[in-house]
This record gives sequence, C-alpha cells and structure tokens, in this order.
Amino acid sequence: MSTPFTLAVCAEMVFTDLPVVERVRRIDALGFQVEIWDWTRHDIDALVATGATFSSMTGYVTGDLVTPDGADELLATAERSIPVAARLGIPRLNLHGTGLDGQGLPVRPLPNPTGAEWVSATRTLERIAALGEREGVMFVLENLNTEVDHPGVPFGKAADTLALVDAVDSPHLRLMLDLYHAQIGEGNLIELCRRALPWIGEIQVADVPGRCEPGTGEISYPAVARALAEMGYAGPIGLEAFASGDSELALARFREAFTVATTPANG
Repeated sequence: MSTPFTLAVCAEMVFTDLPVVERVRRIDALGFQVEIWDWTRHDIDALVATGATFSSMTGYVTGDLVTPDGADELLATAERSIPVAARLGIPRLNLHGTGLDGQGLPVRPLPNPTGAEWVSATRTLERIAALGEREGVMFVLENLNTEVDHPGVPFGKAADTLALVDAVDSPHLRLMLDLYHAQIGEGNLIELCRRALPWIGEIQVADVPGRCEPGTGEISYPAVARALAEMGYAGPIGLEAFASGDSELALARFREAFTVATTPANG
C-alpha cells in the first residue's frame, strides 16, 4: 500500500493554535508539502527558513476576471505574487472567479454572469496564461461552492472553471479542482475527475458536511483515490480542511484515504 500522489496540507486550517510558521514546520515534519493562502499576511523570510516544500498559494491579492479595472488589478497583483512564489519554490498559483474578503465572500458579487462577462473572463484568463508562460509558472483556477461558503462568486462550479480553462487551452492555466466544493455544487465526483483530468493542475479535498478531513462526512475518498490512480493521475492532492479534532490525527486520516493498493507486477 502506498500513495501515488503528492500530498500537501493547507497551513491555514490545521494546528490553528500555533503560529503559521510553526504549523508549516509541523506539516513538513509529518512528510507533507505545504499550502498557504494570501502571501501578504505571512512573513516570507520565516517561511523560507523552515525549509518546507510548498505546493501552492493564492496567486493574486485583489481583482476579478470580468471588469476592466478588476482584470488589470488581478494581472498586476498576480505579477507581484510570482517572485514570492519563486522564493518559496511554489509551482502553482491559485485564482478565483473574483477576489474574496476575509469571510470568503466575493468582493464583487456576480451570481449570474452574462455571456459578455463570460467572454471578459476568458480574455482575462488568456492574459493570465500569457503571464504564466512568460514567467514560467502555472496558474490554477479553483471552483468554489456558492450554496454554503461563497455565495455570489461567479464561475463557481467545476463545470464553469473547466469551461474557462478549456477555452484558454494553455499549459500555464489549469484547474484547482476542489472536490469539497464540487460535492456541494455538483456531486458525481469520480466522473467529474475523469472529465476534468486533462486540465487538472491540482486536486483539493475536504469532507462534506463540515469541511473536515476525509472520513468525517459523506464522501468516499478511498474510492475517489482508487479511481484517480486508475485514471493515471499522480499529481498533487491538497488537504484544504479543518481538523475535526487532533490535527495530527486528521493528517494521518488524509494520508490513509489516499493510500491505495498497488497491483503486483505478475498480477
């Protein structure tokens, strides 16, 4: 039994009684890569000094995909984020349909984008992909649920983010496929993964309801893990979940859920 995936853990959501730098050290010591959100809230020198391997971070500070000023702001703050990601060795920079406030709510709500707004979003993401190509980085567009955590966010469903990434068709823009959000918004997770597979840059997970580690809710993550392995996915999987109790136990449950049986060479 082993995991074919690269496992990462979001430092914003576990070991929350500790300072962030100490959280990073704990996650690293347990053998996981580390993810962070808004880099402007962190001491980057201190994070570098931990020696941890970082998987992803939020790749912009403010802006949106649709409005002219918002798109320019998104591009400008994405460009500011790239040197920070380089210092931390982060290969994936995460995007959303619009900027989020401290409660995860959209700074500029847009629950039902028009056709013209879809076109604007595609054009903005083409600019983002060009930036990624020029700087040699990958941006990833995350789906978000609008029913529970992020009401009013545009392009929230995985089907929306998949359509946008497919339309841009660049190796420098891929999906941050969040299965917690997708379960709330769409369900049918294994088939969603199969459909999205060519465009996935990373998968994030948490259980439903509660947004805690695998095994605390309704999603059969061991079944998802087996299906992903059978599809040939061997990329990063990030735990973006709160610990239901002890954080170290939550991380162990995460690793167990994404440990799959390997088939012997002779059958």
